[in-house]
Amino acid sequence: MVSFISTRLVETSPFGARVHRGLDRLTGLIWRRLDDYIRVTVGAFFVAIFSVGGVYLTPDLKTPAEWVSWLQLVIAACIFSRKTMPLAGVGILALWFLAVRDYDLFHLFDYLALGAGVAAYLILEPSKNETWRSHRYEVLRWGLAIALMWSSLEKFAYPDWFYPLVAEKPFLTFGMPRDVFIPMAGVAEFTMGFGLLRTPLIRRLSAIALIIIFMAAVWPFGRIDLIGHGLIMAILVAVACDQCRVTRFLPSLKVHLPAIPGGIAGAFVIFATAYWGLHLAFYGAEGFTGPATTERATHSHNAEQPHGPISDSGNGAPPTK
Repeated sequence: MVSFISTRLVETSPFGARVHRGLDRLTGLIWRRLDDYIRVTVGAFFVAIFSVGGVYLTPDLKTPAEWVSWLQLVIAACIFSRKTMPLAGVGILALWFLAVRDYDLFHLFDYLALGAGVAAYLILEPSKNETWRSHRYEVLRWGLAIALMWSSLEKFAYPDWFYPLVAEKPFLTFGMPRDVFIPMAGVAEFTMGFGLLRTPLIRRLSAIALIIIFMAAVWPFGRIDLIGHGLIMAILVAVACDQCRVTRFLPSLKVHLPAIPGGIAGAFVIFATAYWGLHLAFYGAEGFTGPATTERATHSHNAEQPHGPISDSGNGAPPTK
């Protein structure tokens, strides 16, 4: 809250315009060809997961179906023509629905908002209706923000899912106890995701902070982590480069300082209610208090992918001895 309020005070001061102009100069090259940048990076992401092979949309979601990889290559090819971009968007949604056959639906909610945001962008960008087309960056940003805020709640609901990761790489906690660090990481992920929905300077600086965090993760976790988070990082760069000064959703509310703590609290109540409410509907009360089992948990520990899930059909499970 202190960071957001301070940023908003700077943004409304004469110094705010200078900060924006400085960011504009640094990002101007990408901004002038932002649509080309997004299309190339999204296409490159699908080529990368095609190369990894045997996954839906992300290295976490494994599948034995080889044709899925080829479908991802087709999606990448469709992105490089504006006439076929909507087909790529439909293909991304189709991959999510295909993953529902093998994976727990509640777990797949982690990937829904981001996939829907990218799909909506690919459908809107070639549109001849300028009113609809003008929302293409907004849907991309909202999809990422919702995905970050939703997935951050796992660190509050099931911190024990992250224990193997902390045990494997203890330096991640900066010497703090794991049960202190994991909720703090959830707070950071939720609030910076929330920042992507605020006023222009707050969302640009939130995007830059998240880029630094995701890039820092590449060193300890390697190229598969880079591929898995590649789409997120590409969209964050687009948000940081966005020179739009307009706040479209509830602009009269967001400009006021009290709306920052109120907005964070309101967003957390909405997301937490939806998360725990849907979890209760899916798994019942035992899903909150009982031990994490392969039947109940949407994630399971894998020595190669500590955050990798196990599907209902056994995809993603570590090999048995």
